[in-house]
Amino acid sequence: MKKIILNIGGMSCAACASRIEKYLNKQEGVIEASVNLVMAQAFITYEDKLNVLDLERFIKEAGYSSLGIYNPKQEKKEAHKGYILIVFGLLAVFTLYIAMGPMINLPEIPLFSMAIKPYNYAILLGVLATSFILFGLDIMIKGIKNLISLSPNMDTLVSLGVLASYLYSIYHTILLFMGNDMMVHELYFESCALIIFFIKLGRFIDFHSKEKTKSALKELVTITPSKALLEKDGELVEVEIGSIKPHDILVCKTGMKIAVDGTVTKGNAYVDESFITGESKPVKKSVGDKVLAGSITMDGVISYEAINIGPDSVISSIVKLVVEATGSKPHIAKVADKISGYFVPGIIIIALLTLISYLVLGRDVSFAINRFVSVLVIACPCALGLATPLAVVVSEGASAKKGILIKNSTVLESVKDIDTVIFDKTGTLTYGKLKLAKMHNYSKLDEKELLSYVGSVEALSSHPLALSLNEVIKEKGISLLEVKDFKEMPGIGVKGEVLNKEIYLGNEKVLDKLKIKNTISKDAKELANAGASLIYGVIDKKIVCLLGMQDIVRENSKKTVSELKKMHKEVIMLTGDNAVTAKKIASVLGIDNVIAEVTPEVKNKVVKEKQDKGYKVMMVGDGINDAISLTAAHVGVSLNSGTDIAGDSAEVILIHNDLYDITTLFKISNKTMKIIKENLFWAFLYNMLMVPIAIGLVKGITISPALASLAMMVSSLTVVLNSLRLRKVK
Repeated sequence: MKKIILNIGGMSCAACASRIEKYLNKQEGVIEASVNLVMAQAFITYEDKLNVLDLERFIKEAGYSSLGIYNPKQEKKEAHKGYILIVFGLLAVFTLYIAMGPMINLPEIPLFSMAIKPYNYAILLGVLATSFILFGLDIMIKGIKNLISLSPNMDTLVSLGVLASYLYSIYHTILLFMGNDMMVHELYFESCALIIFFIKLGRFIDFHSKEKTKSALKELVTITPSKALLEKDGELVEVEIGSIKPHDILVCKTGMKIAVDGTVTKGNAYVDESFITGESKPVKKSVGDKVLAGSITMDGVISYEAINIGPDSVISSIVKLVVEATGSKPHIAKVADKISGYFVPGIIIIALLTLISYLVLGRDVSFAINRFVSVLVIACPCALGLATPLAVVVSEGASAKKGILIKNSTVLESVKDIDTVIFDKTGTLTYGKLKLAKMHNYSKLDEKELLSYVGSVEALSSHPLALSLNEVIKEKGISLLEVKDFKEMPGIGVKGEVLNKEIYLGNEKVLDKLKIKNTISKDAKELANAGASLIYGVIDKKIVCLLGMQDIVRENSKKTVSELKKMHKEVIMLTGDNAVTAKKIASVLGIDNVIAEVTPEVKNKVVKEKQDKGYKVMMVGDGINDAISLTAAHVGVSLNSGTDIAGDSAEVILIHNDLYDITTLFKISNKTMKIIKENLFWAFLYNMLMVPIAIGLVKGITISPALASLAMMVSSLTVVLNSLRLRKVK
């Protein structure tokens, strides 16, 4: 089984997307296909027996073109030349002036006066209308092709309307030149011109609006540099990023960006990784540390070995997942697509019935054709087709910028119904590794200087507590000192000499060994009761510090729980830890429902039991032991710091490892569904109101084909602007 994203050319409305999607899903070997109108892409899962050429052939058979495999780095901006639109805009105003000016008492141009020079008038309008038809020839060709292949779309509606007006006017122009001067009043060339112009203007606005929806993805793509410094034969050579191979040694200087994911082999530098981690403070990178493509070296020079290149890098994976997510569809989008598939044929039938009815009732042909054209043009399903996919793309782009990676668009619909949020404890609500929870300093040294002494000795130990302390000291950027006479004392601790000072570190037995009275028992008891592991620090036989190491709660955990409760969500904590530790953590966070000492199978069972009782469950975890329950939940959320299998099992990944982003996800979900429903409401209401007016069923109100095209454009613009509000969700 393989997956691919293909760029599609020639789509103009929801009916186009629906046709391609249906055609692809009917082909043998295609497991699933989804077409996104806004992104102009087909997301295809297919069997190994097919290849890319087969898939591109299917798209061509459906009446459209494949523009190749999606590559964010090579994506070219479609040419939309605004100056051409300006020229035709001026011509449209001129056409309207010639045709309609006399009706509102504007001064006529004698050479093209309807009354004085009817032949010149007809020829001029005919030439102008023909130029507009050539301007919109792409619309006309696609529309007729789709009609012939029995898959009418928006272009078909426009083409039928324009051709009907154009051919009718040509016919009456011929009669005019045959001597029937009254036929000059039966010309509707201006309708052809204005319909084409407003359609083109609408698409120009639509194109730039869609570009805004992709801006978050484009920002992610441009994070990585296009070139890098390659270390080759002792020299530095600037190379294109595409030529870098695994295990190449690259160099990054101050102010430069890391080109690919890799491992530091030489040097030290402070690196800004805020685009991935959300942490604004630069992180120190030394030999053996991993670096991410797109990170900026703030201070220092490092050499690093290329590990993950191009599509395998962290940032490329994020872009790919966001793009793939836009290809999946919420249930509400599938309903809208289904309606759009029937909508265009239905409108053509209504327009034909309108034409026939007026002719049967004895109305003149020009009136009947006017109604026919107005119905076709005013009902173009642009707004209906854009209502859902545009909102989805905007919200997922906004989510990605906020550090919330949504892997499937169905999440946007599912999250709003969640009433129960279940958290794993270790690594999710807490950091999952021992941190320096508390430090009592009994010396005259400042904290940094004291940790430099202590850390230098502990750095030589392999004890888990020492390793955790070393991580803390490394994060704080504290320099280590030379240690002499280092010695391990099993079951007690370690000792060493730093700057002629004798240093002992370990548990309480260190005090017994040195025959020092424990004068800090109160502080020790307080830390022990809080669940901390203790490290006593002694310099020259004086107690200088007491370090409490424990798995502390993650920043914003308490705030997240509090906010979820305000949203009326039930919050549950699951953990494999003992009940005492679990309850202490839960008490700090304000969680009432705690289930401790559970296995991965029991976690999954808890999720299933809640679901069986009718609850909609979100599971938040980070480890392998959470993978089963993440998959089972209605929505699985994983931290970016979690294991690969947890990320694979989850539908949402919190890039910044900030649990408070879950509350933002709820807000985005609620807002997205609200916007989609508003879009669909206005799109349907527009058609329900405007189609009867176009038919002529509303007494006293008539609408010309030109005004119909303007109304259609305004309806689409309304949906676009409403969807773009999602970019401002806080």
